[in-house]
Amino acid sequence: MERAVVVEAIGGAEVLRVAERDPGAPGAGQLRIRVAAAGVNFIDVYFRTGLYPRPLPFVAGLEGAGRVEAIGPGVAGVAVGDRVAWASVPGSYADVVVAPAAAVVPVPDAVSDETAAAAMLQGMTAHYLVYAIRPPEPAGTALVHAAAGGTGLLLVQMLKAAGMRVVGSCGSAEKVALARDAGADLVVRSDDANFVASVRDATGGRGVDVVYDGVGRATFDRSLACLRPRGLLALFGQASGPVPPFDLQRLNAGGSLVVTRPSLAHFVATREELLMRAGAVLGSVAQGRLHVRIGARFPLADAAAAHSALEGRATTGKVLLLP
Repeated sequence: MERAVVVEAIGGAEVLRVAERDPGAPGAGQLRIRVAAAGVNFIDVYFRTGLYPRPLPFVAGLEGAGRVEAIGPGVAGVAVGDRVAWASVPGSYADVVVAPAAAVVPVPDAVSDETAAAAMLQGMTAHYLVYAIRPPEPAGTALVHAAAGGTGLLLVQMLKAAGMRVVGSCGSAEKVALARDAGADLVVRSDDANFVASVRDATGGRGVDVVYDGVGRATFDRSLACLRPRGLLALFGQASGPVPPFDLQRLNAGGSLVVTRPSLAHFVATREELLMRAGAVLGSVAQGRLHVRIGARFPLADAAAAHSALEGRATTGKVLLLP
């Protein structure tokens, strides 16, 4: 019998339990896929804790890569044995997943299953943040929080490739080194008492053009304080918790600032856009222009440990579950 990581009640990492569960045969427009690796993301934590409500029980996980082992009616262009990857298929913490064919993309031969699973959600997130939220400004400066995390390392690389100057924020010496290795021009420790002054000094006092903030509550105020007039804060996550309500007049006082709270789903809303973003990310990986760091691998049965490591900031790069 196939296994899956099931959430029967919202709560801490301990609610993640492995159970026997087979998703069955693929229906119309679907594929049955043998999962080689599943990505672990903060959005999985949000579902597990109930921050993002979802009917119980459910199989955790959204991201992964593997091989097609059965094809449902009405699916064309895919063959049994093909390698595919995905970023938004509920139930991906499993040996086997049944996925809509429209939600998966082909994996280039030069990209391993583990790398493909690690690149999809965070890679496409970095791609839309750099290229769709606001076009990159050559010679502009961006601040990337959690720059040694999975999305952060990819953001740093993409921003540098687009001609931006990058200031990273990290919480340890090891993470500072990783962000620098990825291309960050300057890395400021997140526990620096003079954090805002250090970032503003790096821009001659002007402030950065854009801040990419996936941390949320703990970094929101300093993100606003680091922006130049008419700068943009892209708040794309809330690893430290949701941002409390705030007075919009602060945006005026800061210099007509702009805040956006985007989500990947809105930037891969069509099949064409999904293929474009996934193709850009996986193609760059295949060509050696984008490096995906896998910081930790856990067996499927250790999903709870994987979540604890992610939430405890004990990881760098991507965390994977291996069925």
